[in-house]
Amino acid sequence: MSTKKTRVLVLVCSSRPGALGPAVGSWLAETLTPRAAELGVELVPLSLGDLGLPFLDEEEHPSSGVYRQEHTRRWSALVDAADGFIVVTPEYNYGMPATLKNALDYLGREWAWKPVGFVSYGNTSAGTRSVQHAKQVVTTLRLVPLGATVAMRIRDATTEDGLVRADDALTGAAVGVLDELTRVAHALRPLRESARPEAVPGPLPGSYARRLTPDDAAEVTVLQRCCWVDEALANGTLAVPALDESVDEVRAWLASWPTTGLWRDGRLLGMVRARREGADWHIGRLAVAPDLRGEGLGRWLLRAAESTAEQTCRRLVLFTGAASRRNLALYESEGYQAPAPAGADGAVRLTKDRAPDPGPGPAPAGGVSPRDRTASSSARPLLR
Repeated sequence: MSTKKTRVLVLVCSSRPGALGPAVGSWLAETLTPRAAELGVELVPLSLGDLGLPFLDEEEHPSSGVYRQEHTRRWSALVDAADGFIVVTPEYNYGMPATLKNALDYLGREWAWKPVGFVSYGNTSAGTRSVQHAKQVVTTLRLVPLGATVAMRIRDATTEDGLVRADDALTGAAVGVLDELTRVAHALRPLRESARPEAVPGPLPGSYARRLTPDDAAEVTVLQRCCWVDEALANGTLAVPALDESVDEVRAWLASWPTTGLWRDGRLLGMVRARREGADWHIGRLAVAPDLRGEGLGRWLLRAAESTAEQTCRRLVLFTGAASRRNLALYESEGYQAPAPAGADGAVRLTKDRAPDPGPGPAPAGGVSPRDRTASSSARPLLR
């Protein structure tokens, strides 16, 4: 449900002068462009020959992620930003070209949990032995090879001037690769995200937390509407911004509010946002999926938001509805107090003095201690 387009690198592997690869890559991009638009896919053609990658020249093992060479860092950024790959490859002596093997060997984590499809070309075998060779390598890198492929016999599939002679069978096979790749890329997204270095283990088995981006606006919009209905009914008002914000409005505030999302298996379980306003640290939009209330997720998210407060902010501030008794009980148990009655909009402003900085030391994941990760709470979302 993410609003982010699926980014697919189309990798043309042969760097030999006069190679057929560029013509096959151009045909493939042109053929797939209409279907890519329908699927919300961004195709990025790329020739490995243009990368300028020498034979692997990094001192550290690729699994370390320590890259000293600028060409490696450029390659890492391109692969890291991709959600999947289509490899256009010839067959050289029963195997894949050295350019492809070298490009694969440069990196580690960036490949993991992404689908890869193959378009091969050759003579007798139509390049299929190159694909079989490559599949043995890519699975070691935790790439997921597709079943759908395109195999082209040069004599049958090209014209005398070196262009691809397209027919319905080739076109259908190419579209089939893109369709399967898109479905698998969506299915593997939770594995990709949970494996990223910035992902923090969450309080439930298999869950993880990461900062939300404007691309997550669709999931956030759904979570808000699921969560805030109960609060609106409890407080006798439907005049709650979270209930009627459009996806574009959610996308806008995600760009300006640092927001933590808690995920599991591709589902957004909860969220909270926090930022400095004046001298205070404001916490808002604390939400937990209705079926997971009582599992301690609200308390975990609240403490995670508190742990990110800037050192010069001495007070934490949040809001909830005056009739949100369970919210109020949670916040009061965490040390928040309401110094004044509810305002005209029915919202209660609660504050807590921030604890002094304990000094340098290891911080628990997400700002929450292991003991607190299993704390029980019936936390409901904030009205603000």
